[in-house]
Amino acid sequence: MARYTGPKSKIARKFGEPIEGHSKALQKKNYPPGQHGRGRRKKQSEYAVQLAEKQKAKYIYGVLERQFAKLFDIASRKTGITGENLLQLLEARLDNTVYRLGIAPTRRAARQLVSHKHILVNGEVVNIPSFTLRPGDIVSVRERSKSLEAITDSLAGTGGAHKYSWLEWDKPTLTGKFVSIPSRDDIPENIKEQLIVELYSK
Repeated sequence: MARYTGPKSKIARKFGEPIEGHSKALQKKNYPPGQHGRGRRKKQSEYAVQLAEKQKAKYIYGVLERQFAKLFDIASRKTGITGENLLQLLEARLDNTVYRLGIAPTRRAARQLVSHKHILVNGEVVNIPSFTLRPGDIVSVRERSKSLEAITDSLAGTGGAHKYSWLEWDKPTLTGKFVSIPSRDDIPENIKEQLIVELYSK
C-alpha cells in the first residue's frame, strides 16, 4: 500500500477521529464516507476490528505496511509488552518527534522537512523520516532553515512549547531533546495496541 495522500477528512470520518490533526469534517459529517455512510453498518468481525486498529495506527504515524510489520517484529523481540514497545518505536521516529516538538504542524509536514534536509540530529543532517531516536539525542533545525515560513508558522502556532514529558524544547535555539522513551500512559494517541498484537498473532 502506497502512502495515503488523499483528503485527510475522509480518513478522519472513516475512523471517527481526527487522525491527522483537527478536522472540521467530523463536526459536520460524523459518519463514515461513501454512499452507505449514513446507513446502519453491519457488525464487524473480530478480524475486521483488529485490522481497522492497525490501519488507524498506520495512518496516524504515516507508516507503510512493510515498515509497520518490521517495527512490530522488532517490538515483539524486545523485553516488555509488545504493544507498548510498538508505540514507543513509533514515537521515537524522527518525523514524529519533529511534529511533537512543534517544528511542523503535522507528521506529513514533518516528513517533508526531514526529507528536504532541514533537520539535524546531534548536529548532523538526517533525511530519513523513520530514523529512530535514542534517549539523549538532540533534534534541531538547520541554521539556514530557521527562517523557513513553514517552520516559523508552526512554531508560532505552538509557541515552541510542548506537552510531552519525554521531550525538552529550547525555543531560542530551536533545539529539542529526546529525553527518554515515553511510557504508554504518556502517549496520547487513541490506539488499542492489544488488538494489533492479536492481529499479528493469528
